[in-house]
Amino acid sequence: MFCPRCGQEQVSEETRYCSRCGFLMTGVGELISSGGQMSGATDLTVTKESPRKKGLKQGLMIFLLTFLIVPLVAITSVNLILGPTPIAITAILFSVGGILRMVYALLLESNQPDAKTLEENVFGSAQNLLNKNKTNNALPPQQTMPASVYTPPIQGNWRDTNDLVQPSVTEGTTKLLEREDKNQ
Repeated sequence: MFCPRCGQEQVSEETRYCSRCGFLMTGVGELISSGGQMSGATDLTVTKESPRKKGLKQGLMIFLLTFLIVPLVAITSVNLILGPTPIAITAILFSVGGILRMVYALLLESNQPDAKTLEENVFGSAQNLLNKNKTNNALPPQQTMPASVYTPPIQGNWRDTNDLVQPSVTEGTTKLLEREDKNQ
């Protein structure tokens, strides 16, 4: 069997992941043997968690780590005769940090499973702004003009350049001023 993504030949039919690209091979052999028809027994859908739910889990985990790490720090500080300061700092950091992470998740993160986190949105918009600036400084795309545009004028349509000359604006103004001076 070959990987459908990169074409790497697999050693056995029971291989779960491609050894080259890491593609999930579960069900590929069954799909090939059934002629491309998925059976109802294999359900490969994965439910994604929302950023809010992930944040709440992280905050709870940090908070619960307080009950594991604070006693370890207490034992270490007693053995090293460091005093109560490291114990208090560890207890405050983990307990308050966990609670703050949960509050952050509740207030600022989306409840949609496919939604991006606040940080991903900010990072994505910054990338878009940076990418736009690159294109603003570029030259316009190349354009070609056909040679027929540059043909000489047809005989008889020639104009003498003296025919194109018109009196200048200053000459007309000067004449008007001279007339006014004569009238006064």
